Amino acid sequence: MMTQHFFLSSAPAAVPERWREAFPDGQALAGAALQARLGTESALQCLVWLSSADAQWPLYLRQVLQAQPGARVVLLSGAPEALEGLNALNAGVRGYTHAYGVPALLQEVALVVEHGGLWAGPDLLQRLVGASHAALAGRVALDKARAPAATASAAVAAPAANPWALLSAREAQVARAVAAGRSNKEVADLLFISERTVKAHLGAVFEKLGVRDRLQLVLRLAAGADPGSVSSSEPSA
Repeated sequence: MMTQHFFLSSAPAAVPERWREAFPDGQALAGAALQARLGTESALQCLVWLSSADAQWPLYLRQVLQAQPGARVVLLSGAPEALEGLNALNAGVRGYTHAYGVPALLQEVALVVEHGGLWAGPDLLQRLVGASHAALAGRVALDKARAPAATASAAVAAPAANPWALLSAREAQVARAVAAGRSNKEVADLLFISERTVKAHLGAVFEKLGVRDRLQLVLRLAAGADPGSVSSSEPSA
């Protein structure tokens, strides 16, 4: 069944015209009407859009998630900024993007969220990935220090559990750089390759490791031992 798109409409938050263009079958509903509709829909069949132009969006988000705990929600912002985005993600939204994004971008956000991914925009995503990578790396190092023998034994017993073993040398380079929070352009400059090549390697990494986005990549890689650091001088694989 096709996803139903609902925009929570309120006086301070008019429905963006580009949202209507992106989802011509979407419906703008007031709070009570939206909650009633969510009560009759499966969480996997609907996507709710909120606007940060309405200062009450955190309340509306809580109401939506109470009415449908598994609901997927995207917050649109007229002026996206990191703190608002982090607060929104912490509160339970699955996507955060510009309210005036072109219809194609809004459709891409919807596609990612519909398939279980997280959309946070490039700047915020880099911050989240970098912070997650640092925190997980520290936790893994601490775990290894506490039980080095057990870690080594597990690695020998189950080598397939190491995600790095699934990647080529160049894919591993790209994966490390991306997991550290670098953008595609920064990775390209670091490894002296084109952005198109970075995207190709990253696509292969996502497929091999079974992840959908960069945050999932960080979590997946944290489960395995990193065989080395990024080196721009290594030949491509």
